[in-house]
Amino acid sequence: MSLDRAYLDHNATAPVRPEVAAAVARALALPGNPSSVHAEGRAARAALEQAREQVGRLVGAAPARVVFTSGGTEAANAALSGALRRRGTPLPTRLLIGATEHPCVSAGHRFPDTAVEVLPVTSAGLIDLDALAARLDALRDETVLVSVHAANNETGVVQPLRAVVDLARAHGRALVHSDAVQALGKVPLDFDALGLDALTLSGHKFAAPKGVGALVLAEGVTLEAAFLRGGGQESRLRCGTEALPALVGMGAAAEIAGESLAIEGERLSALRDALQAGVLERAPDAVVFGDGAPRLPNTASFAVPGLDAPTALIALDLAGIAVSSGSACASGKVARSPALAAMGVSPALAAGALRVSLGWNSKGADVPRFLDAFERVVHTLYKRRGEAA
Repeated sequence: MSLDRAYLDHNATAPVRPEVAAAVARALALPGNPSSVHAEGRAARAALEQAREQVGRLVGAAPARVVFTSGGTEAANAALSGALRRRGTPLPTRLLIGATEHPCVSAGHRFPDTAVEVLPVTSAGLIDLDALAARLDALRDETVLVSVHAANNETGVVQPLRAVVDLARAHGRALVHSDAVQALGKVPLDFDALGLDALTLSGHKFAAPKGVGALVLAEGVTLEAAFLRGGGQESRLRCGTEALPALVGMGAAAEIAGESLAIEGERLSALRDALQAGVLERAPDAVVFGDGAPRLPNTASFAVPGLDAPTALIALDLAGIAVSSGSACASGKVARSPALAAMGVSPALAAGALRVSLGWNSKGADVPRFLDAFERVVHTLYKRRGEAA
């Protein structure tokens, strides 16, 4: 495959930064097990705890509250297992989730179907706070777990987590979990300031290696049962020898993301806005999903009426440009988006949804390159419309 390509699919996975790869290589040279008491083991433990501190700093949480996992899916499955408890309250008996949640939440929980309710979203993709307030009010006698992601992986819409937490606190016995996989490293996150009970993260979305993530738990919140049992690692919640090199890479990526968050946000937002403006100039009937709502600075999701997403993806790929049609949850899957359906987008329009997601290695030249290729795609579409008229 030619190296002369524009990779614009960072929300699926972000390429590993060279500095992160170097940190991984150094960790690979550490021979010890972090649980061993000899010098080699202590060196491995020090590297592991440094990574924990770096991740905690990025999300505004004490390092001791960070439990490393194999990724965001495992972390979310654990948080939504029904075992999450705040000190002094019973285990949750009801789960409320947003209608645009990632499958690791909507399909990854362990609550009975009869105990799960889906909260509607607005046409812009924002959680309906009035609906949440009404359900919490109706469930005053139950302990409720609310799960609302920090940002949507397809549209980039950023949710009002502080408002969600405030409603939960007014209820008195409601806990709040947030899947922050897409938000991490793109917008500021302050776990303690938000007042969340649990937060889940994934390394490969912000230029760390694949296969590592974290579950962050508030002070006084724990899981009543370990989600992996064995030797007692990760506060006895996630047992098994830690993937030290990958976790060191996650820590390094967190350090870099924290240092560059503001400037990268401005840079990517400018590129995203230029790309979006160019799309609308070339296809005036295009619809930008989530436009008008707060969005991640790197994400543009849109569709042109009549455009077929798989056809467009192939054409763009042949032009050396990697984008997606939405979530990359399953290899090769191109299907109608549940998130867009929840926003009221018609099946016909959703069938043409494209997502461009920028990142640390995105360049200014990537925007005109994408727009040139996109223009050829829509020119073919408009030509066919003209011939059929």
